[in-house]
Amino acid sequence: MHAMKYLPAATTILLLAACGSGPSELPEEASTRFDPRVRNAIYDTVTLSTDLDALSENERRMIPLLIQAAQQMDRLFWLESWGPPDVLPGNGLDADQLRFFTINYGPWDRLAGDAPFIDGIGAKPLGARFYPADMSTEEFEAFSDPRKLSPYTLLQRGTEGELIVAPYHVAFAAEVREAARSLQEAADLAEDEGLRNYLTARAQALLTDEYRESDMAWLDMQQNTIDVIIGPIENYEDKLFGIKTAHESYIAVKDKEWSKKLEHFAGLLPDLQRGLPVPEMYRREEPGTDAQLGAYDVIYYAGDCNAGSKTIAVNLPNDEEVQLAKGTRRLQFKNAMRAKFDRIMVPIAGVLVEEEQRSHVTFNAFFENTMFHEVAHGLGIKHTVNGKGTVREALMEQYSALEEGKADVLGLYMVTRLRELGEIDEGELMDNYVTFMAGIFRSVRFGASSAHGKANMLRFNYFMELGAFERNATTGTYRVVPDRMAEAVRSLSTLILTLQGEGDRDGVIRLMEEKGGVGPGLAEDLERLSAQDIPVDVVFEQGMAVLRP
Repeated sequence: MHAMKYLPAATTILLLAACGSGPSELPEEASTRFDPRVRNAIYDTVTLSTDLDALSENERRMIPLLIQAAQQMDRLFWLESWGPPDVLPGNGLDADQLRFFTINYGPWDRLAGDAPFIDGIGAKPLGARFYPADMSTEEFEAFSDPRKLSPYTLLQRGTEGELIVAPYHVAFAAEVREAARSLQEAADLAEDEGLRNYLTARAQALLTDEYRESDMAWLDMQQNTIDVIIGPIENYEDKLFGIKTAHESYIAVKDKEWSKKLEHFAGLLPDLQRGLPVPEMYRREEPGTDAQLGAYDVIYYAGDCNAGSKTIAVNLPNDEEVQLAKGTRRLQFKNAMRAKFDRIMVPIAGVLVEEEQRSHVTFNAFFENTMFHEVAHGLGIKHTVNGKGTVREALMEQYSALEEGKADVLGLYMVTRLRELGEIDEGELMDNYVTFMAGIFRSVRFGASSAHGKANMLRFNYFMELGAFERNATTGTYRVVPDRMAEAVRSLSTLILTLQGEGDRDGVIRLMEEKGGVGPGLAEDLERLSAQDIPVDVVFEQGMAVLRP
């Protein structure tokens, strides 16, 4: 047996670069030229803040400690996506390139299908830095160590070139120790028992890669004002197999008034599950009823969630067993949502939505659609009906895009049902429908190569084919056809839930090939948004400097 040695992640990344997958030499003069690939203008700057006077003295003292922990997650995501953040391509970058490099956590434009924007940089590895750049699919499949399938391990080369598994807490030992220390110091200040228990459990989880106990503790929190999401969570960065999770963190402060409005909906999940438009075997699982819905001001993003397009709501944890046992928590980041609605959604509607329907694009409908998108992640089925394991395992790299598509369309299905039941009575259903359509125009500009981008195009193309959306060839604007919307929502919900229940990976591939792309007509319409300088997304001014009065 060969001796096996874990290599620090940064070392591995630099070795990969030396093998041709990383930085290449740049001509010195290239960094000073105008380059249309460097698209800083597509991002609008938003300041993240909240009313610190609403917090206790101890809570205010916790925030810088939590930011310190989040900054370690930021460094880890750099290592997972590119390499050390201070290792720049070639001979360095000018100010514009450096800003765009920082926004994208590397030299690939996340909102342009990961296209490189630095000369001499090749395509972004599908597996990012979670796997050796020279590893083939066949080599991965032949590798017998079951830990290769863990979301919390890197695959690296051993001293003799063989594949080895490096657990995150070993490969990233220095960073997770520092983050755990900051979390524990914050836990010592926490006045809320639930928050204190969670921070303590999460600190330990970072040191062991055992996250289930801390996920349960996070779900048990009820009265906390400060909320923290931290650790390796989403698998979007692993486009090779969809297995490895990337590090990130959010720090948020609860908006208690808005959160009270949302609490009622969590208890309705079992009834909504039973009413899904599929045969019983595809909805036989009972979602947990301990799920919480809350509205928050987010004050810090770090790592995966801060790269490229910014998340405005989350539904966590992702562990299917935890979801079935206790449900999930859904956090709506109201201040980030408001910024995107005002600065991006409303201007988009002014260009692409038929004038008579523009009044139906409302913030309340945007909030509802986003909230029920996250709620819908908890519905459907987590285990296939035919013994293929979990849906995530069966669909592999196809899982994320289809799951996002499910949440998109089931969220609208739920809004429709709740309005029929009188559970939602503010505004009207057309607000949700037209805002849903406008939301596709906003989100698809993130790029059709991402999971969310493919999900957006799936529903846009499906709804166009069924006549639920129509384009006016004279004005170049779109309208919702309400009589056809309900059937389109029901039909696509049935299709996606069936594909998931069957674990039909080939069927998902065919569906995405047929309907997951941007057609030339829509591409031309989206160009009109760029011509009017409507931003695609936001970047944040954040941290203690902007939080302090």
